[in-house]
Amino acid sequence: MGWMIMGSIALVAIILIQIGRINELAARIRGEEEAQFRSNTFNGGLGVVFMVGFLTFVFASFMYYKNSLLGYGPHTSASIHGTWIDNTFNITMTITMIVFVITHILLFWYAWKYRERAGHAATFYPHNNKLEMIWMGVPAIVMTFLVIGGLSVWNRTMADIPDHWTPVSGLNEIGEEDYIEVEGTGLQWQWILRHPGEDGKLGARYYTEIEPGINPLGQIWTDEKNHDDLQPDKLVLPVNVPVRVRIVAMDVLHNFYLPHFRVKMDAVPGMPTYFVFTPTTTTKEYRQRLKDYPEWQEIADPDDEEKKQRWEVFDYELACAELCGKGHFSMRRVVEVVEQDEYIAWMSEQKSYYSTNIEGTAKDTYKEGVLSDKETEAESEENITKEDAEITDNKLSEAI
Repeated sequence: MGWMIMGSIALVAIILIQIGRINELAARIRGEEEAQFRSNTFNGGLGVVFMVGFLTFVFASFMYYKNSLLGYGPHTSASIHGTWIDNTFNITMTITMIVFVITHILLFWYAWKYRERAGHAATFYPHNNKLEMIWMGVPAIVMTFLVIGGLSVWNRTMADIPDHWTPVSGLNEIGEEDYIEVEGTGLQWQWILRHPGEDGKLGARYYTEIEPGINPLGQIWTDEKNHDDLQPDKLVLPVNVPVRVRIVAMDVLHNFYLPHFRVKMDAVPGMPTYFVFTPTTTTKEYRQRLKDYPEWQEIADPDDEEKKQRWEVFDYELACAELCGKGHFSMRRVVEVVEQDEYIAWMSEQKSYYSTNIEGTAKDTYKEGVLSDKETEAESEENITKEDAEITDNKLSEAI
């Protein structure tokens, strides 16, 4: 099939070359001037044909890809701020599309209308102040409104959580001025996610505490807020609850990207960033959106015995939108948005990283809890004499 296409292209090129040679021969016979007029008419007509074909292709490709690439149809935003961004995009798209169509029609139509031909002379028209003011002033005014509107959306989108709001875990009913803070740490090539436990707060961390496989985030275990923090394998969020995401990078530049929520923020080594958004559509509701579109009714995996359709297995995803190395493609985590009662049930089933991996081990440095092995060894000999003395004193006092 490839050779046939290449052969067809080559054949068309040969035909065009031969047509050009024929025109050259005809020019010698009929005269150079007449040949020039015919050439201008031919090329001007080709321009009009190209204009029609090009604009048809543009709009056809737009209609074909608008859902999958531009966020229309079932892929409208699943967050509050995403709706603002989509509206700004639509306004900009509409204005630029109108200008695009008009300028291209005029470009190719004028090439045809004002082609050189017998009996027509060009008009010398070097300057027009009114015309220049129009084509400079109108775009300037339009761009001013677009920039101001975009800046307004940017300021609202990037606003942080108000100071008087309260971070919560989501284990109980979430109030109007409550929010959930989670953390995403990018490294080559994965995301490490962290949810707060019952206290609703994320514990402190420091880079010197990082131990791959043991303490991958460098959490400081003497900070009690770390004791109930979770490190789940997926990002689970309650619907209609503000979420503040701490975004961190451990090695190179990454990008925290949730396309369905219009969330995109660089993860910069040494400079923590954040993003605040409110999901408005659960995973189940989003699947129901997709169900009505033919492209999502195809079988997701031909080898799957259940033959589930694409919409049935859809999941929101967290990706990395920065080319961060050869394993960049694998930086994907599932994001699940659920109702608040489902979130409470999920949270109640989770166990903290500290309780399952650190507590009671040699890495446990929590002074108020279980002593680490090193501390036990170092202090056992000193404490045993004191303990014996205290026991003896207690026995004596009880005897008295």
